Amino acid sequence: MEFLTSSAGNILSALPPFLLVLTIVVFFHELGHYLVGRWCGIKAEVFSVGFGPELIGRTDRHGTRWKLSLIPLGGYVKFLGDENAASQPTGAGASGLSEAERAASFPAASLWRRAATVAAGPVANFILAIAIFAVMFSINGRMIADPVVARVQPASAAEAAGILPGDVFVAIDGVEVEIFDDVQRYVTARPEVPMTISLERGGAIVDVTLTPARTEITDNFGNKMEVGRIGVITSDDAGNFRVREYGPLEAVGEGVAQSWYIVTRTVDYIGNIITGREKADQLGGPIRVAKYSKDMSTIGIGALIQLAAVLSVSIGLLNLMPIPMLDGGHLVFYAIEAVRGRPPGEVAQEWAYRFGLSVVLALMLFATWNDVSMLIG
Repeated sequence: MEFLTSSAGNILSALPPFLLVLTIVVFFHELGHYLVGRWCGIKAEVFSVGFGPELIGRTDRHGTRWKLSLIPLGGYVKFLGDENAASQPTGAGASGLSEAERAASFPAASLWRRAATVAAGPVANFILAIAIFAVMFSINGRMIADPVVARVQPASAAEAAGILPGDVFVAIDGVEVEIFDDVQRYVTARPEVPMTISLERGGAIVDVTLTPARTEITDNFGNKMEVGRIGVITSDDAGNFRVREYGPLEAVGEGVAQSWYIVTRTVDYIGNIITGREKADQLGGPIRVAKYSKDMSTIGIGALIQLAAVLSVSIGLLNLMPIPMLDGGHLVFYAIEAVRGRPPGEVAQEWAYRFGLSVVLALMLFATWNDVSMLIG
């Protein structure tokens, strides 16, 4: 009973920061669909944050119903002529409309207008993340250190490869290293993956080959993950720790780089799951996001907003997956239509939609299982 009481308390305390983060991300995703759809001359009937029964709402002068719904785990924009709130890719929704209504409907829009409207949601997520990171870099700058080795841990991959204190990282697998964080990011994402490291030692370049050890770490909030470790440490003196400040354009560039890093790290992780190099236990759903939201809220609003940026990139990338029902699935249908000169038949679309729904539900169940396992593990 004590465990149940504690769990219920944790869930309730996680709800406010979780809903804040999710609402920000969902709102901007749907706002992307809405704004580009309106720009393309498509009428939006409903803009909803959440699913299910409406809690509060209003209808604007364009006839769009803006509402907050009961189940706060997503949202949607329903354009005129959509088959349903999920924009199932079929033209059947345009039947029964007047000529004027049909002209402003989603199915009647040209191919490029439909594609632009669908792609705008994920693009809005990426823009949101870049903007958040850019603001954070502008305000706080970034703590950096030179890629200099101060100490090599005993019995580590670095020691076995012959890396010495004073060595300076120049490149890893041909990828240029500028700061020590570049080394950490590259290595932690590749446990048990052999790599070639170029070092500057006494004015000469030395190449070594090593394999990062797979190491389980636990953060300050008890979250466990497996990362790559080679066993090198820098220090204040050797690394010359300092805060790098950014102007507005530089901050935007860093925001793009940070968002791109999240994209590449996610794609690499999924690829490693497929090849068997990584376990799929880091795939999480709403429960994990709620826990992370609560964790970040204890640090401050800045950390919580940065989590929203990370989640925004993830949501944007997820929606671009070529799965029917997701935005990426719609874009695949439009690509087929562009090549064939006509859309796939409604029966084919219907079965593809059902398949996509099954895949999404399976992923949700798997992610929820991971989340529950994390909580009771």
